[in-house]
Amino acid sequence: MSATPPPTMSSRLANLTQKLGLSGRSSRNLLERAAELRLPFEPLTIPPESICWNSGAPLQDLPELPRSALSGPVQDDKSAAHAVLVRLIERHTEEIETFDLRQIDGLTCSKGNLPPCASLEQYLAGVAQRQIRIISYKDFVKAISLPLPNFLRGHQINLRQANWHGKRIFWSGEQQAEAFASAIVYARRREMEVHLPAELTTYQISQRGLKTLDISYHILAMPAQAWSHADFMRLLVDTGLPYARLSLKGYQTSTEFLMLPKHNTDAVALGEGLLLAGAPDVSAFLHQLASSANA
Repeated sequence: MSATPPPTMSSRLANLTQKLGLSGRSSRNLLERAAELRLPFEPLTIPPESICWNSGAPLQDLPELPRSALSGPVQDDKSAAHAVLVRLIERHTEEIETFDLRQIDGLTCSKGNLPPCASLEQYLAGVAQRQIRIISYKDFVKAISLPLPNFLRGHQINLRQANWHGKRIFWSGEQQAEAFASAIVYARRREMEVHLPAELTTYQISQRGLKTLDISYHILAMPAQAWSHADFMRLLVDTGLPYARLSLKGYQTSTEFLMLPKHNTDAVALGEGLLLAGAPDVSAFLHQLASSANA
C-alpha cells in the first residue's frame, strides 16, 4: 500500500483559502504571494536557564510598554495593538516580612554583562580573578554590604520572579554582582540563614491576555531584512491593510514583530501567507512559554 503523497503548496493554499473564507481575489492573491516570500526567518526558542533576569524576550516590559515602541502608518491601528500588548503580562507585588536570601539564584543584569550561567555557583566559578574572598562571617558582612549598604540595618530588599523563568528568584540590584553572588553562595554552603524583609514583584503570562491576542492578531517575528525587501513591502504597504510594528528594547536587534489584525481579511491573508513562508508565530511561542512555566 503506497503512502499518501504530501499535499502540494497549491493544494495547501486552496484548503487554507477555503478554511479562512477568503472569497475575494485580492486576498487569495495576497496569501499566495506572501507564501512565496523567501526571507531569513529565525525561529523563536526558549532560552536556557540563566541567572540573568534579562535573558530571552523582555516580556516584563510589556505592562509599561511605551506607545513609541510601536510604529506604523495609522495611529488607531497602533493604539489598538498597544492595548492588547499591555495586557499580556500580569504583574503583582507582595511584601514579605522575612525572606531567606539563600533562595535567590538570579541577578538583574544587562545582556552581555554576565556569561551564560545556570546558577550563582557556576557564575563565580567562571570569574577568572575573584575580587571577593569570604572565609568568615566578618568577610560575609563586608561582602554583602557592598551591594546592600543597609544590610545590617535590616532594610528591605527588592526581588523579582517571572513564570517564564520558572521558580527562580532574582535580586533587583545591578551593582556589585560578584560580591552579592559570593555572599549568597557562602550562606548556602555554611547553611547560614540570612533574612531580610522583601518586596517581591512577580510577572506571569496572562491566559486572558493571550486569548485576546490569539483572537485579535497575527503576530509574527520578522527579520530586519524584511523592511527593505521590495516584494514584502509591496504586500504590506501597497495594499493599504492595517498593521503595526513592534520593537522590543533589549531584544534581538535583528527582529521586529509584525501585528496584523484579524478583523481585516487582507491582513489575515498576509499573516497566513507569512506563516506558510516560515515566519515564527509569536502567539504560539508565548503559549509554549506558558506551558513550560506550568510544567
